[in-house]
Amino acid sequence: MPDTDALLEVRNLRVEFHTRRGVLTALDNVSFDIARGEILGVVGESGAGKSLTGTAIIGLLEPPGRIAAGEIRLGGRRIDQLDDDAMRRVRGKEIGAIFQDPLTSLNPLYTVGQQLVETITTHLPLSNAQARERAIELLESTGIPAARERIDHYPHQFSGGMRQRVVIALALAAEPHLIVADEPTTALDVSIQAQIIDLLKGLCRDRGAAVMLITHDMGVIAETADRVAVMYAGRVVEIGPVDRVIRAPQHPYTRGLMGSIPSIGDKSRSLTQIDGSMPRLNAIPPGCAFNPRCPQRMRRCSEERPDLMPADGTQAACWLYDKVVP
Repeated sequence: MPDTDALLEVRNLRVEFHTRRGVLTALDNVSFDIARGEILGVVGESGAGKSLTGTAIIGLLEPPGRIAAGEIRLGGRRIDQLDDDAMRRVRGKEIGAIFQDPLTSLNPLYTVGQQLVETITTHLPLSNAQARERAIELLESTGIPAARERIDHYPHQFSGGMRQRVVIALALAAEPHLIVADEPTTALDVSIQAQIIDLLKGLCRDRGAAVMLITHDMGVIAETADRVAVMYAGRVVEIGPVDRVIRAPQHPYTRGLMGSIPSIGDKSRSLTQIDGSMPRLNAIPPGCAFNPRCPQRMRRCSEERPDLMPADGTQAACWLYDKVVP
């Protein structure tokens, strides 16, 4: 049953790409919720489907990609079936997006002020003068020094960290309920990463917004998220409270991810290596997609695909936790 307290509800989402060689399923039966004021971290290797999930939610899938099944609801309203014009009104107003490379997210031909004012006036009933004042407030709130002067600067006149703050200001311009942040700290140095993380946490605390934080960095997840969803080959293989997933991962893939992180001060422990690589979309194995790389695989793992099931404080898609003997 849908969670009535959830702001975002994703149910059984499947994304397909129709190619000359057939239909490729990039996301299969992906389900999760995000509540108001909550940060959900989405983590996994490259190719796991993290960014594609965010793209589907924002409504920016391009042909030949399409949502083939499932539904996406925002505040109880279904948005995956909206036409382009209706979805364009949802983006910015109800859903804000922060992308990995801030330089490609900003138009180099316009000042940051012009881009902010255009976004604000598009979604809010404000005059240009009022929108400019709001833009200055947004830049100040994201930590841009001398915002009243810098609002008339072009993107190339800002450092990488400052550009990312401008992108966050753009994402907040129309006071959206949901922020989809796709690798927002990857291109930044460690000190700037910490500042951006604080901004995201403050965003949830002060505005009650929900954040979907997509990253490959478990350190960022541990520092920022309330819950974490681990993805593999287009499916959610484990989801639960971030402390529980990090300290006691249940799915063998999650254990492998956590074991590959160096431990400060522990020089005796060797790092875990997950043999093999993420399967290609046209070569996803039957049963559990992780079974060729799993040290705990059973015969059943290569024959039947498990759904998420209770697993000691989290939910894991693994036959190790099946209570029913086949």
